[in-house]
Amino acid sequence: MADDLFTSRLLSGERILWSGRPGQGLLLTERDIFAIPFTLLWCGFFIFWTIGASQAAGLAPLLFGAIFISFGLYNLGGRFLLDAWIRRDLSYAVTNKRILIARPAPFSRFTALSLDRLPEVNLKERANGRGTIRFGQPAAGVRMGYQGMSPAFDPTPQFLAIDDARRVFDLIQRTARKDNQ
Repeated sequence: MADDLFTSRLLSGERILWSGRPGQGLLLTERDIFAIPFTLLWCGFFIFWTIGASQAAGLAPLLFGAIFISFGLYNLGGRFLLDAWIRRDLSYAVTNKRILIARPAPFSRFTALSLDRLPEVNLKERANGRGTIRFGQPAAGVRMGYQGMSPAFDPTPQFLAIDDARRVFDLIQRTARKDNQ
């Protein structure tokens, strides 16, 4: 299926060597170790503040607090749902010339990285063989833990939570090295 998505975008003489999709469902990252407890404190504080302030001052603090509580609830659970929904339709491919990443509507984006100009490539692998391959350094906002806190919206191109990540990483390295010789 992913091959079909990329076939019309292939260059002359280009062929697909690997295609795949990101891991599905809930995806926790290392930034969640801090983000989840912080968000729980955030929500707790604003729930108690909103209740107390609205009892003393009426409707205005209730509306004001609802904005902060909504933000907290999105960061506590909504961002995971949005991220899983976006990753459901993401597709990846490695060709003999490029790295291809397709994200369909409503947040459409197509990324193509030439193997002969590939930035730094990093592999973060788990014991089960699933891993993430990142093409380049994280953007400054991502390093600090922001960027919507959703891996699918990270501006640095990457193959998120793919199966057999080391094999794909090695394929990229071999193909890039062959392309540069």
